[in-house]
Amino acid sequence: MAVGLLALLDDVAMLLDDAAVMSKVAAKKTAALLGDDLAVNAEKATGFHASRELPVIWAITKGALLNKIIILPVAFLLSAYASWLIVPILLLGGAYLSYEGTEKVYEWITRPHINKPAASESSDKKKILHSEAAKIKAAIRTDFILSIEIIVITLDTVMSQSIPIQIMVVSLIALLAVVAVYGVVALLVRMDDAGLHLMERAKLMKGVIARTSHLTGELLINALPKVIHLLGIIGTIAMLLVGGGMFVHNIDAIHHFMSVLPTLLADLIVGLVIGMMLLASMQLIKLLRLI
Repeated sequence: MAVGLLALLDDVAMLLDDAAVMSKVAAKKTAALLGDDLAVNAEKATGFHASRELPVIWAITKGALLNKIIILPVAFLLSAYASWLIVPILLLGGAYLSYEGTEKVYEWITRPHINKPAASESSDKKKILHSEAAKIKAAIRTDFILSIEIIVITLDTVMSQSIPIQIMVVSLIALLAVVAVYGVVALLVRMDDAGLHLMERAKLMKGVIARTSHLTGELLINALPKVIHLLGIIGTIAMLLVGGGMFVHNIDAIHHFMSVLPTLLADLIVGLVIGMMLLASMQLIKLLRLI
């Protein structure tokens, strides 16, 4: 019996070792997409009143975790029984991200005043909470699309492995996408609080340490609006890159046509073209409704 137990433990150790190796491989393949996920969701999770930042990020995090719980079993089932559906699902997701990114660019050009924090739009608490709820839903929807891409790429990396390893690796990467992305987002939005804390501590210090602490705190506070603005730009570009990339890498005709361009430029152009087509269609539908 002891020998059987030792053999079982040895099998478990080997399984965990194989899962760790494949997780490293999958993490490398999805690193760029995780970066895009961070930029997009950081942009979606900012722009709230300081007192509401962490509750909002926590709400988005719970939604993102629920997304993974929904997507994981569906992805395994599709991979096993209806793999032909994966590409159409990715293309739908790509169309949505391209539309979102292009709509953001359109709003920057035509309505630059629209990008305001929820708390600055109204002093009415109900309106603020309603605006927050809408932004949270939008962030969770975007996370859902990006999660599909991350999980499918990870699953493709471990398709040759056993089912237990597939489940362990894909689940680990999915969990990493939630913890790492929203952990970093939470740190980013609290930069000003950290800066204020350093400046308060500097009052209790003397000499070079006090000056260094005060300057560091002031730097963090002044940098936060610039970081948020930069994340908005990066997040929009990331949506266009990921959305366009789904078409470039899954439709051979588009891939061959755009092959003369660098990959990132090809993805960006295709994302913009798809997004503009969808945006124009939506504007036309709205116009027809008014007639």
